Amino acid sequence: MANITVLGSGSWGCTLAIVALRNRHRVRVWGFFQEEIDRINADRRAEDYLPGTRIPEEIYFTSNMEDALDDPDMIMVVVPSHVVRPVVRDLARFLRGTPGSSVILNAAKGIENDTLFRMSEVIKQELPDRFHDQVCTLSGPSLAREVCARIPTLVAVAGKNQKILDQAQSLLMSERFRIYTNSDIIGVELGGSLKNVIAIASGALDGLRFGDNTKGALMTRGLAEMTRLGTALGADPATFSGLAGMGDLITTCASKQSRNRYVGERLGQGEKLKDILSQMVMVAEGVKTTESAYRLAKKTGVEMPIVEQVYAILFQEKDILQATSDLMLREAKSEIWQ
Repeated sequence: MANITVLGSGSWGCTLAIVALRNRHRVRVWGFFQEEIDRINADRRAEDYLPGTRIPEEIYFTSNMEDALDDPDMIMVVVPSHVVRPVVRDLARFLRGTPGSSVILNAAKGIENDTLFRMSEVIKQELPDRFHDQVCTLSGPSLAREVCARIPTLVAVAGKNQKILDQAQSLLMSERFRIYTNSDIIGVELGGSLKNVIAIASGALDGLRFGDNTKGALMTRGLAEMTRLGTALGADPATFSGLAGMGDLITTCASKQSRNRYVGERLGQGEKLKDILSQMVMVAEGVKTTESAYRLAKKTGVEMPIVEQVYAILFQEKDILQATSDLMLREAKSEIWQ
């Protein structure tokens, strides 16, 4: 039995807390808002984002971060990507004077807008040096409600320290939650982030009532863009054929549970982005990631036409049918090119 701290009481944070509890660990969850914590403690439900799921009494919830950190063997960072930095900065205050032995597991998917850093880079920048080797990232096709329902799920945990990866794998893997280790943290994090951009485009196709031919092509060409950018940034191209690349891409583009696909679908039906986001309880990471992906493509000189069009739709109010035509009428070329 280990002590597990989860920073983040949203759908994925609660889900990973349940995963850890099922493996007979002691679990403490920290959340931003006292009102939300009180509500979960009162009725053991989070109907806004995990409908039908009962949160076990054994999981301890608090809005006091110091209280959540009870000599943890693993600390999971499970908050929206745009608040990872301030949350980890607070975490660092409570880790001073403690040995760097805890697994620091990032489960956020995104690329910071201001710095274009991946989440593990943000976390390392805010933590003392002695914790850097302990940082790893969990990613893959893992819809929260399906994990809570014990539907078999496979993910990857990535990092540079194999001992830490083995420890994370051992702490969380079970009969219904299989974990593979991967040394390519760059590829795993980029795969988990960039697929959300393609999922917005996939949803837009649904909103336009385009067919399976179009969606299959979008996912294929989207994966090519993800791989090109990842390779330019030092990732192993093979990673994008794995769980954190192709696997997560397929699930997020196809599932009705996908927040990013949902945003795209409503855009395809003619709604405005600001109206869609104002009505959502949970965060659609792909919106902010689109801005970062667009800037990374420009910075590296990598051609990412789908990302460019999603960026234009989201931030320049480009007509989706016009964006589709612009993609279809691009210069003719070979399918395989660098």
